[in-house]
Amino acid sequence: MPEETAVYTHGHHESVLRSHTWRTAANSASYLLDVLKPHMRILDIGCGPGTITADLAELVPDGHVTGVDRAPGVLEQARATAAVRGLSHVDFAVADVHALEYPDDTFCVVHAHQVLQHVGDPVRALREMHRVTRPGGFIAVRDADYAAMTWYPLSEGLDDWLELYRRVARANGGEPDAGRRLKSWALEAGLKDITATSSTWTYTTAEERAWWSGLWADRTLASAYAERAVEGGHATPRQLQAVSQAWRDWGRRHDGWFAVLHGEILCRKDA
Repeated sequence: MPEETAVYTHGHHESVLRSHTWRTAANSASYLLDVLKPHMRILDIGCGPGTITADLAELVPDGHVTGVDRAPGVLEQARATAAVRGLSHVDFAVADVHALEYPDDTFCVVHAHQVLQHVGDPVRALREMHRVTRPGGFIAVRDADYAAMTWYPLSEGLDDWLELYRRVARANGGEPDAGRRLKSWALEAGLKDITATSSTWTYTTAEERAWWSGLWADRTLASAYAERAVEGGHATPRQLQAVSQAWRDWGRRHDGWFAVLHGEILCRKDA
């Protein structure tokens, strides 16, 4: 069976999970919510610490949600998230999106947030997601598009960050500009009845700027991304220090504004 060939660029350092645990169904999966029904069975791929998974479970009180991830360690945090919220109709497992160990036509909804940008073969992944979706069910995918991220004021240091991140992500086997490619990948995978949309995260208040700039400043120095940037010959520690400082400088700007564009697809499987 095929297995994951890409390396997850970010890893699960605290600075990464700081971002992941902020995500909710409302701020990260709003394009999906209108089709959810209380009885649905949902597969949440790349669930990470489980905050979106738990939200989805609360929206399907008579159904069931399974969260899967490649990293066993982060699933312990996901289980704790579900337990704290008193959710008994959730379970978690290790899985590879290229070769899901579920029968055909198992789930009403198969959801993946910020996953396809990190996998070795997104088209194969979409075919697997389609395979385990029931007829009449939905495949829902949302991914950021790094090249479309934009900010103010202009910063050479953040320009350096974006160029470096995209280079490291591609060296790891991923596609950082996945958001714009989702519809194309879905068509190549043979999916039909595709609704393609977009949405943003925007950071502009003092609190938002401090949070967003701080997690990227820390991630640039201390996460798996930082290690891979240096080990792969993409940057020196001194260059990473400069990028980290650029993030902190931007975060202190009272007129700072940052927008993250996401592509989204919602595909209904033929009944």
